[in-house]
Amino acid sequence: MPEQLTLYYHKPSPYSKKIELALVEANAPYKAYEVDLLNKPEWFAKKVHPVGKVPVVTYGGPDVDPEDPSPLAARIAESNVILEFIADLYPDSGLMPKDHVLRAYVRVFIDATIKHVEEPLYAFFVGTEPSYENVLKGIEFVQGLLEEGREFAVGGHFTIADACITSPLTILKIITESDIGGFSVGMGYKLGEELKGPKFVKFMKYVKRVLERPSLKQVYDEEHAITFFRTIKFAERAQ
Repeated sequence: MPEQLTLYYHKPSPYSKKIELALVEANAPYKAYEVDLLNKPEWFAKKVHPVGKVPVVTYGGPDVDPEDPSPLAARIAESNVILEFIADLYPDSGLMPKDHVLRAYVRVFIDATIKHVEEPLYAFFVGTEPSYENVLKGIEFVQGLLEEGREFAVGGHFTIADACITSPLTILKIITESDIGGFSVGMGYKLGEELKGPKFVKFMKYVKRVLERPSLKQVYDEEHAITFFRTIKFAERAQ
């Protein structure tokens, strides 16, 4: 039986959301401690992560107060590393296929998600990239990895590949439906209109399926996320 596992997370963080989603899909017992990234407690950098990043999990050692983690517990950071760690802890969850080829495909899909969806999408979201052209190119690339009629990213079961891409897809939905971000006013809506075209039908069907998954509804509050992102002072937006 797996040992104690504690997740340190920040609720609006899409990186944290990946881990929460995987833990729920695995039906894993765990403790959760929310870290306020705008007002991090001093003990967090000293006892959990030296640069204060989330998500982090501690695993093993005695079951103690999350504010005073045991030195005997392992500290594991980086969201995609944690995803695979959870899949290894719970091999019967299906989060990682047992077939070696499908395991490789999961890693390929995660790599593609990071390079072609996460990176351009978050650059557009925060305003460092004024155009969404790279977002569309990345989505087209990842769409090419999806098989027609297949419910999940890889194989016949929800895996960490799906968990990895679900988080940026929640941000994509906020961008395209609420026009929130550091880009020019109205660009989020325009991106949404482009994604409704016939070119992206397969991708958007997949998006609809993963965003309706019960596990996401357990860990993600869209209204809370929208409220939080409205408080962020993005660079002055062009009209």
